Amino acid sequence: MPLINVRTSLPELADAAGLLQELSAALAQQTGKPEAYVMTLLETAVPMTFAGSTEPCAYVEIKSIGALKPPAMTAAFCKLIEARTGIPATRIYVAFEDVKASSWGWNCSTFG
Repeated sequence: MPLINVRTSLPELADAAGLLQELSAALAQQTGKPEAYVMTLLETAVPMTFAGSTEPCAYVEIKSIGALKPPAMTAAFCKLIEARTGIPATRIYVAFEDVKASSWGWNCSTFG
């Protein structure tokens, strides 16, 4: 049920699959939830601006049923994305959503 969605203005990433795997492992570790439930998404070539500039930037959404730690997660994911993409942490926004278990569906049911 933890989900991380990374959108970036970069046209492509050399090792997108590797980044997705790192994000998955990191989100499982950060939430304390099994990686078997983690989903990762990556969208490149998204038309974006940040601070009025079209320099590379990223928008990250993290959703989970509880277990969110915004300060620690912001630091961890900004550092990971900066290291893997070269996008400075100053050009990355991270948004969090704590979803009710009854509002998250999987395998023909919901979690609550």
